[in-house]
Order: sequence, then structure tokens, then C-alpha cells
Amino acid sequence: MSENGDQPLLEVRHLKQYFPVKAGVVFDRTVAHVHAVDDVSFDLDEGQTLGLVGESGCGKTTLSRSLLRLIEPTDGSVAFQGNDVSHLSARRLRPLRREMQMVFQDPFASLNPRKRIAQIVGAPLRLHGTPRDEIADRVRGLLERVGLQKEHLNRFPHEFSGGQRQRIGIARALALEPKLILLDEPVSALDVSVQAQIINLLDDLQDDLGLTYMFVAHDLSVVRHVSDRIAVMYLGKLMEVSPAEELYTKAIHPYTEALLGAVPVPDPRENRARKRVAVTGEPPNPIDPPSGCVFHPRCPHATDVCREVEPPLVRYANGHLAACHHPQQVSSQEVRVAERSDQSPLSAGEELPQAS
Repeated sequence: MSENGDQPLLEVRHLKQYFPVKAGVVFDRTVAHVHAVDDVSFDLDEGQTLGLVGESGCGKTTLSRSLLRLIEPTDGSVAFQGNDVSHLSARRLRPLRREMQMVFQDPFASLNPRKRIAQIVGAPLRLHGTPRDEIADRVRGLLERVGLQKEHLNRFPHEFSGGQRQRIGIARALALEPKLILLDEPVSALDVSVQAQIINLLDDLQDDLGLTYMFVAHDLSVVRHVSDRIAVMYLGKLMEVSPAEELYTKAIHPYTEALLGAVPVPDPRENRARKRVAVTGEPPNPIDPPSGCVFHPRCPHATDVCREVEPPLVRYANGHLAACHHPQQVSSQEVRVAERSDQSPLSAGEELPQAS
């Protein structure tokens, strides 16, 4: 259940996405697996925004595509509005696809260069059987809602700027009036000034339409302004889940502290006073992840227990969760309370993070 006692819009339980590594010339056999998403669980409440952050290659995009079954998960479950969509047939999944849409990272590659804008934005409506005489009016209304003009209907994608193309992608995602939109780094390919315009547009759409977002990004400064809660991902696992503002003032996991230390700030005095966590080396190979805590090869606080035992996501105050044997910025009393709580280990079953 969500923090307010209602049914979460999206419930993810122990989701795994492994990709086989093949070898052999004659016999194509599987010799290993890439652990792209490894036992991820969270809830997302209706009308809220969950920011998902982490280094490139940590599994953020794979997770978002697995939620929509654009790629089939290896294991685990995904429930939307209480309905398990993980194992539905294509026919039964089709109606639910109206409710869950995605905006892709690259506004240049996500639009068909051979189609006009009216065709691109109207494609979801045609696929789901909207009467032809209604589609034209709907498409014009969608373009106006995202800040474009009806004169743009007959143009091709190459005639637009990057920000305008992303607006077209957002209009396409809105066509079927979804409840959940997964935003896969929607502003990373845009200039800073254009980023602000797109983020403001997304905020306005959420307020007007009651949308729920999962906002995937690697830029913590962007995520802070759009998210109610933030989940930090590393090597396919969730390291920390926290209310947005608390994450920036009281990060518990050393990996989160390292990410925050790398965020540029405009004030040099503030920059000198910041706490920085020394993280060396590259992320481990996801084909052969390390035992224990997957972050321990790069963690300055790692001990023997980190190398041998995988830490569960433990619940601290204010719904803050972290998977660390040596939590930072928490008192020994908070640690003892978390360890005694029935809500502490994520792997215990129903006690899962409430990522709103």
C-alpha cells in the first residue's frame, strides 16, 4: 500500500532483467548473463513523480522498458492499478497500453523521418481504433497543448529543433490519455534553456491531467526539481529510495553521496565546503557482479561484511530506504530502530519501498 493507504498505481516486485551472452560458431549456447536489472522493487503512487538516477549503464532504461514490456522481464512482477501485467497475453495487454506510455531520450531518433507530424502523433489513435473523423481534431488539440501550432501538422521531423521534436514525442505519448508516462532522460539531449522549457511543460501537464511520471535521468540537479521521491540505481540494483529534498540533505548510501558530490554548483564557496566521497575505478562487469554489496569494490567505507553479505533495503525515518551495511548520516539509535522494525528488509516480502 502507498503511504496514504491507497492502492499504488504501479507496483514492481523483485523485477529481474537478464540478457544472455552467447558463444560458439556452430552451436549458439548461453555462457553467461548480463544482470541489467537485478531484483528491483518499488511502488509508485498516482499523481506523483519518481526520479530514477544512476550512472550510464546502471540499468535505468532497461528497467523502464521492462515495466512496459517493450522487453520481456526475466522474472518478477509488475502490477498496474492492481492488475498483474507481467504475464498477460498480447491481446489482453493491448488495452492497458493506453494507460502506460513512454517518452524516449533521443528526440531525433524517436520520430519516423518519413512521416509527417500529423501521422506521427495520430498513430496511437489509429492503432487503438479511434474514428478517423476524430483523429484530426485530437491531433491539433495535442499539438496546441504542448506548445506547437496547427501549421506544424504537415511538416516532417527534420524541420523542427530538438526541443520541438521532444514536444512532438510528448504529444504522441498523451494521445491515448494515459495515467502513467515513463520519461527516459527526456531532456538530456537538449540545451539547458530548452531543458527548462520541457520540464515546465511536463509540470503543467501533470497538474492539468493528473499524470504520474517515472523520470529517468543521470543528472541529479534536474531530478531534484521534478521528483517527489528519488531512487538511486547502481549495477541493476536500488541503493537508496528517499523523499527528494531529504536525499540532498541526508544521503545515507555512500554511492548517493558520491553522485551528489559530482553535481556542479554555481557558488565556489559552497563547492569548497561540500563533502566529497572518493570513488575510484569503473563499475564492475554486469556479467559477473561482485558478491555482497555490488558497490563495495569502489566504496571507501567497505569492510569484510560488505564483500560477503548483500545488504537489504532498510527503512529509516520518513520512508527513507537504503541498502548499506554502514549507513551515513544516521545515528546508532536510528540504525537499531531500523534493524528491529518489521518493515526493515525489503526481501522480507510485503514490506517494500513506497516510491511516490
